[in-house]
Parts: sequence; C-alpha cells; structure tokens
Amino acid sequence: MSLRQVAVPSEHGGWSLTLEPVLLGLLVEPSLAGGLLGLAALLAFIARAPLRIVLVDRYRDRSLDRTLLAGRVLAAETGLILFLVALATIVGEPRFWWVVVVAGPLAGIGISFDLRSRSRHLLAELTGTLAVASVASAIALAGGEAWGLSIGLWLIAGARAVATIPYVRLQLRRRKGQPFQRWGSDLAQVLAVDIVVFGLVIGIVSAPAVVAIAVLGVLQVILARMTVPPVPVIGARQIVFGLAVIVTAGLGANAPR
Repeated sequence: MSLRQVAVPSEHGGWSLTLEPVLLGLLVEPSLAGGLLGLAALLAFIARAPLRIVLVDRYRDRSLDRTLLAGRVLAAETGLILFLVALATIVGEPRFWWVVVVAGPLAGIGISFDLRSRSRHLLAELTGTLAVASVASAIALAGGEAWGLSIGLWLIAGARAVATIPYVRLQLRRRKGQPFQRWGSDLAQVLAVDIVVFGLVIGIVSAPAVVAIAVLGVLQVILARMTVPPVPVIGARQIVFGLAVIVTAGLGANAPR
C-alpha cells in the first residue's frame, strides 16, 4: 500500500466540510491562534485516514505492512496537531478548549463507526461533521470573540452539514440507480433552517445566515427533484453552495448590530 493510499482521505466532500468552518471562524474573528486551530482541524481530517486503517486492523487482530505505515503517518500527524493546538492555547484565548471538550463525544461516535468499517453510515457522517463544525466556534473563541456569537457559528456550520449530508447521499443513490427516498433529505433541510432560526431567536445567529441556510434548503429540495447530474457536478455545486453560505454568514456576523 502506497503512502498516498494511507495518508490521503477518500472522502472528497470532507475537504469542503472541514474547510468551511475554518473559513467561517476566520472571517468573523481572524487571529494567529485561529489560524493554528484551522491548520490543526485540517490535519485532523487528514489523520482520520491512517487512524481508520490502524483501528480496523487492530480491531480485526491483524498487523500488516499498511498497519505499520499508517501508524507512523498517524503518529507524525498527531504530534503536529498537538503542537498546533498547544501553540494556539499559548498565543490565543484558551477558552476554546470548552468547545473541544463538548465536541469530543461527537467525534468519538464517528471514530466508533470507523472501528467497525462503517464510516459511510449516516450517523457516522453527521456526528463527525458536526464535530468538525465546532472548529468555527473554537477559532472565534481563540481570537477573543464573545461566547454567544461563537456558539452561533457552530450552529451555522452545523446546519450547513445537516442540510448537505442527507441531500448528497440522496443524489449519489439516484445517480447510481439505487433505491432512494426524498423525505429524509427534505426533512434535513427543514431541520437545518430550524437550527439557525433558533439561533436567531436567542440572538446568536444573524438574519443573513438564516436566509443563506433557507435558500440552500430550497435549492436542495428543488435539485432533489430534477435530473441528477454527474458526481463531479454534485461536488462542485456543494463547494459553491458552501462558500456562499459561509461568506454570507461571516459577513452578516460582522455587520453592525
């Protein structure tokens, strides 16, 4: 097994869903500590590839050449992640650790699915992505942002993930000619809007963010009923949708209130 096979994640959509919370946090509260946490989050996403290999092989009580290679890659990436987080703690506000503690169980659920080679399970994808969404809040807190707005960023990034993952799973099933049901994706759009509306009501999410998530939901409900495009087009659309939501929410959070 080559180094690329061990070290590079196979989830193409995961790159966007990891970078979006990083961008959102830095748009609202740019700082050195936030940048360090953003790099750590990206490395954590990359490190999931070798971690999955090590966990699965250990779970099945086997030791292969790929296990050793993945273990070495994982050790190097883990060391760098710890260094980046420690440095962020020194140069920024250490309050972000509270977010890390709260998001930890969500990440743990995703890892438990990795252990059983069930990474594609809906619950695994949702919990893992919601854990990554917390990075937006951590970055804002590390830069000195207020608690309310910082938690609001987590809600926005989380709502984006809740709306997107079931929709993309639906489109992929349609593209492959597999059995599908639209109601799960439609329900996810409603839930995503409810999340940000709740944040708006309690004063931690901006109106532009609510509008952005609502527009995303409407678009995905409509697209789920149109001819499904090739997989690269589905991915490209999600990049555009994600950037639109994050930039709108980021600028909205920075607007005078």
